[in-house]
Amino acid sequence: MQVRRGGFGKALVVATVLVVVLAAATAYSYYLLQQSSSSQSAQVSQLQQLVSNLESRNTQLQQELNSGVTQNNASVLSLDPVSIYRSANRSIVTIQGNQVTTVNTFFGPQQSVQPVLGSGFVIQDTGSYYIVTNFHVLSGDVNLTVTFWNGNSYVGKVVGTDPYSDLGVVSVTAPPSQLFPIQIASSSSLKVGQPVVAIGNPFGLAGSMTFGIISQVGRTIQDPVAGNFSIASAIQFSAPINPGNSGGALLDSEGKVVGITTAVVNGAQGVGFAIPSDTIVRELPSLITIGKYDLHPYLGIGSADMSYALALKQGTNVTYGALIERVVPGGPASRAGLKAGTTTLTLDGAQYVVGGDIIVSLNGTKIINTDALSTYLEGHALAGQTVQVGIIRDGSFQTVNVGLGTRPPPPSS
Repeated sequence: MQVRRGGFGKALVVATVLVVVLAAATAYSYYLLQQSSSSQSAQVSQLQQLVSNLESRNTQLQQELNSGVTQNNASVLSLDPVSIYRSANRSIVTIQGNQVTTVNTFFGPQQSVQPVLGSGFVIQDTGSYYIVTNFHVLSGDVNLTVTFWNGNSYVGKVVGTDPYSDLGVVSVTAPPSQLFPIQIASSSSLKVGQPVVAIGNPFGLAGSMTFGIISQVGRTIQDPVAGNFSIASAIQFSAPINPGNSGGALLDSEGKVVGITTAVVNGAQGVGFAIPSDTIVRELPSLITIGKYDLHPYLGIGSADMSYALALKQGTNVTYGALIERVVPGGPASRAGLKAGTTTLTLDGAQYVVGGDIIVSLNGTKIINTDALSTYLEGHALAGQTVQVGIIRDGSFQTVNVGLGTRPPPPSS
């Protein structure tokens, strides 16, 4: 649905002009009516018709303006937050536990116990109910409990986790009457500017709702739980989130889940990220049945975004793509013959390794940066598949077929 603020403003201007013209025409008509000359009767008749037409058009515009003010405020936002909250809040839960870590000290290994607080939401899969949340909410947890919107709490058990996507699935001992599964929509059709709401439990404040828009899609984010790998295809949004929101639901205008809130940039204002719902749907069967997801494609490279300055150093006019700085020995890219950089330099305070291949396409899809590279691999490829990699080497374009591998076990396993 298109935002009609522009049309509303134009209609207001037109209506104002018509009111002014209408007043002037009425005054002039009244003046002419005071004249007794028969030669002016035709002009008076014409002006009266003009006044009638203006009055009719003014009434029409006023109706449009009133409609815009009274009903299109909701349509401008294209969602009804009150209805969404009423429908979805029963599906949102609070997850609590104790995270146990081992720390090496002068006196030997010591266990540290820290309370963990996060959010989650109820889903239904093949007739069974589960809680979906973030991996980092569950990592190392003991004494896991799940608290529902009405305050009832039950014991939770971890069913499956994936650090590479920061996803976790929990089963709960709650009776079916307590479980209200929420629908999941595809995140593939999300548009920048689309309104969304986030429901979670920031700082333990259960059932909190915030509003924002989709700021961008296809982001990659760095998270310690994923080791040296980036979490791909993340949704960037503007709804405020805080500690405790992790694992909560990001909802569209129909109240369906399009993402799971996972991170907020430290020191930033109003920049949050969510794992897309398509990732949840793709991984859920595996997380439930075998407790993990091991089909993440692995290329075996380290890369950097191309830029104009790097293009000059590479001796190429291609200013987009992913510059290969490192190739993992024996990895998929290495076996396929992709080349890493050879010369280290500093640009704008950052170090780069230049001289390697520049990835500009995958299976014919343009790759503009490392975000696009990670997003394509995660959304359109699986471990074991072969992809056609388009590269710029020595200023010329060529393609290389690369058989994708499987990522090494995550650091937490």
